Amino acid sequence: MKTPLLFCLLFVSIGFQSCKKNENEKAVNSKQIPVERAISVQCYKALYEKDIIDLKMNTLKNGKITGDMMMKFFNTPQKVGKIAGEFSGDTLFVSYTFIQGDNKKVTFKNPMAFLKRGKQLILGNGKMQTTMGATYFVKGSPIDFESVKYKFTAVECVAE
Repeated sequence: MKTPLLFCLLFVSIGFQSCKKNENEKAVNSKQIPVERAISVQCYKALYEKDIIDLKMNTLKNGKITGDMMMKFFNTPQKVGKIAGEFSGDTLFVSYTFIQGDNKKVTFKNPMAFLKRGKQLILGNGKMQTTMGATYFVKGSPIDFESVKYKFTAVECVAE
């Protein structure tokens, strides 16, 4: 009678110990990845006919750019996602990772280039190629910032 009871107590104590270990590991892992705060936040909006693009751009201490972008094109599902990249001169190169519409299972990732001209950002058009599922701008092919649809103007950020 004592033997089954001892085995049950042993298994319960091992279970509690492993749960506590996982909690400690999570706490250590969350402390190891510092969240970098933005040194500046700028919001932009682009309008073209019935299309709207909202961009919130965070500049980090190391010069990297992160942020959020929402694209609502007429008669298409809304695209909502994150940008991450950096400036090269006056051109911002980012990767836009987003979901489209209500489909949260499929994530898309596209490169984008913005030219900063004064307080304006201009979304460029360039040749793209896809290699092994990843899309890139074609190396050596110019990005057009003149004949474009989307020119972003600085707007006041709206609190979320």
